[in-house]
Amino acid sequence: MLFCGDSVSAMHLKAYQRSPRPERRRNKPSTRIIESAGSIAALFGTLLGALGRVLRFLLPRHPAQWIVLGFALAIILGTGTLMLPVAKAGPGGATLLEALFTATSAVCVTGLITVDTPVFWSGFGKAAILVLIQIGGFGVMSFGSLLGVLTARRLGLRSRMLAAAETKSTGFGDVRRVLLGVFRITVIVEAALALILMLRFMVGYGYQPMEALWYGIFHSVSSFNNAGFALYTDNLMGFVSDPWICLPIAAAVIIGGLGFPVLFELGRQYRRPIHWSMNTKLVLYGSLVLLVGGTVFISAAEWNNPATLGGLPPQDRILGGFFQSVITRTAGFNSLDIAQMHPVSWMGMDILMFIGGGPAGTAGGLKITTFAVLFFILSTELRGGTAVNIFGKRLSRAVHRQAITVVLLAIALVVTSTMYLMIITDFGQEKIIFEVISAFATVGLSTGITAGLPPAGQVVLILLMFIGRLGPVTLGTALAVHSRPIMYEYPKERPLIG
Repeated sequence: MLFCGDSVSAMHLKAYQRSPRPERRRNKPSTRIIESAGSIAALFGTLLGALGRVLRFLLPRHPAQWIVLGFALAIILGTGTLMLPVAKAGPGGATLLEALFTATSAVCVTGLITVDTPVFWSGFGKAAILVLIQIGGFGVMSFGSLLGVLTARRLGLRSRMLAAAETKSTGFGDVRRVLLGVFRITVIVEAALALILMLRFMVGYGYQPMEALWYGIFHSVSSFNNAGFALYTDNLMGFVSDPWICLPIAAAVIIGGLGFPVLFELGRQYRRPIHWSMNTKLVLYGSLVLLVGGTVFISAAEWNNPATLGGLPPQDRILGGFFQSVITRTAGFNSLDIAQMHPVSWMGMDILMFIGGGPAGTAGGLKITTFAVLFFILSTELRGGTAVNIFGKRLSRAVHRQAITVVLLAIALVVTSTMYLMIITDFGQEKIIFEVISAFATVGLSTGITAGLPPAGQVVLILLMFIGRLGPVTLGTALAVHSRPIMYEYPKERPLIG
């Protein structure tokens, strides 16, 4: 039985082997298309997932990084706008470097220029510069958040974080109130100054109403935002003896340079100085000392200089010295010929520019609070004190480190940039360091060498304006992708100092 069974199985196997194999069913064209589309979709999904992972790695994760990215994008968009042929008064369009330098100077509210603003740019170009000044002075992230408040009446968590980081708000809850407060102050000050200037241009200089309105608005926005752009080739030198032009502009510059936290506190408690915060007291008292000291210094140094104050009546000399003292610390206007000033005046103005104005405002420089903190640290150390006390309050040691960090980084940037420009140019050291500090402090005053710098030198000034507007610490924080808290301490030891 086993043999027969094997024989039957073998016969069936041979028969199966001899029988023709069934042909495979060919896929229809529609089936092949569906399979190909599915493969492409799967590949596309894989690429999107990989791109998403890359973007999550590259996109900013810290508010400081978003602020840097926002200012960079604003400068790029401004550069593209100013490169359009319609933005230039003459034929053709601006070069990349001309547009980039002007856009950076406008967004960073500096005022340094390589081309003559009223002659080189068309009406469209000047309007674009005005918009860039307003956005840069308000803050790119704050401006975007404000648009969200005005349109949607609410802010997301990310917008609140970014606006709080840029406006130095104390908490996320009050960001909406802070933004609206900044907006109200900006509108009120700029509108009032624009009206004053408009009337003065019409009555005192015979401008037509629409022309006077345009000149009033442009210089009002430029003044409050401490930008220093002007629609005159000689800036404001033609108004050195006109108090109706100089004093309102100086007032707007001072208000913008105090910083919005100080303005908010003055609005709430202007009658109770005893309740003012340490920040407000430092900014107000420091501003008063610098304004008076700067006025006396510039007036005395230039009193007999026939190219600046020497040819003016005494009251106009004082007005010119006061206006230049106000402007030097934060804005880029000039009613005197900076290039004709005495070198000792440049040195004194270097100090004023380097100190700057109040924090969380439109001013630049190290900020008055940083300089004041260093002064009180020095005073305490010389008196042999153990703690730094200011206005009856003890200063946190973390603030000591922050102030020292900001100053050392600023000095390093200024010194390095000055040395580099001395290598690639033939200009004197006094003029180069003046230009470098003016760019870093986002002041905008110039001895007249900016346009004569080689392209590499102008790029250095662009970087200085960008870093100076954001602040060295903010930029450094943005570049530090990972922050690792240290969970241990080393034993203490003291080196010999001095």
